[in-house]
Amino acid sequence: MMLKEEFTLWKVATKSCMQQYYCRSLFLQRKRLPFSVQIHNTLSAIERYHILLSDMFPGRNVRTKLVFPCKDTSARMTNPKRHLLQHARSLKKKSKHLRGHVEFIYAALRHVEEFGVQKDLETYKELLDLMPKGKMIPQNIFQAEFMHYPKQQQCAIDVLEQMETNGVMPDTEMEMILMNSFGKYSHPVRKYGRMMYWMPKFKNASPWSLPDVVSNDAFDLAKMAVTRMCTVDSTSKITTYDTKDVEDAVDDTWIISGQSVIQQELLEKLPHGDPIKVEGPFRIFLRDKSVGYFILRAEARPPPVPQKKEDKDDVGSIKFWFTGEFEEEVEETTVAAPQSIHEQEDGVISCHMCNRYIKPRSSLLSWIRLLEATNPNISNLPVLFTQG
Repeated sequence: MMLKEEFTLWKVATKSCMQQYYCRSLFLQRKRLPFSVQIHNTLSAIERYHILLSDMFPGRNVRTKLVFPCKDTSARMTNPKRHLLQHARSLKKKSKHLRGHVEFIYAALRHVEEFGVQKDLETYKELLDLMPKGKMIPQNIFQAEFMHYPKQQQCAIDVLEQMETNGVMPDTEMEMILMNSFGKYSHPVRKYGRMMYWMPKFKNASPWSLPDVVSNDAFDLAKMAVTRMCTVDSTSKITTYDTKDVEDAVDDTWIISGQSVIQQELLEKLPHGDPIKVEGPFRIFLRDKSVGYFILRAEARPPPVPQKKEDKDDVGSIKFWFTGEFEEEVEETTVAAPQSIHEQEDGVISCHMCNRYIKPRSSLLSWIRLLEATNPNISNLPVLFTQG
């Protein structure tokens, strides 16, 4: 049994839903959208009213007679991929004369990230499979070059471009779908060929391999970021610190730090009183995830004095012994030590750090205190924090 105020609210909600359906139907008919798109928008509005009623009356099973016409109503929330594929297959099976498939594909492309299927190859194949087979294949070279059925071909190209943006590589099954829909010499098949040529090259071009799906855990991301930055030196060591070990620490978090033996030696050679700077945060991208990191930088060392090179082919200063002129003895010069990879023009990079970035100032201070255990010379150097 529903209470009186619940019944009144039910009537108001139902009336507003029906008014919204009437207005939407008039507006969408002007735009000549398919009826499936109209009913989908209207049912989405009705579903929002169901959520409103359930929020206003918690603990009560408040429902109206207008329900979402889906066999599995929980699929949209628990399994969005199944919900999207179910709509695509129902559109393909129930439509005797397939219409509105281009609009449906564009609507699905706008919501693939919302459904979490932007990197799923099966979803893109199911969308391209909505295209009718055989009818749009060009019959001569003029139709092939002048883009026979341009709206449908451009829609297929947009699907392939979104796959390329999300790093999804097509397979031979998608090639057969495109050839059965548009023919061998169509523009989508050419786009497929270019993708199959370049994407395998770019996929293995980076020396730092990453999994296809990068973890959302901040600790794993920070560890991967510091490991990537420390690959320039094989002696680098990755250390995980806990701010609890620091006396009078303000925050309670972890710190991922990377430092090599050469960086420790450069830090120990710094004269007392020379300042070192903590700079950042900078950004490093791991696929679609970005991680902020900080560096410990010292002032740049002066480059070694270049040695004077003598031109052996110069014959203008030849000295002859019979005139009393003798060759001058070449002075011995010291060999300058080559600079390491950590000594750049703008400074000496002494360490890298990533953390959870909750309270960066207190975390950076804890990081400097923890580095004093392996770098005692830090206690003799002033530290400047130049946080952006």
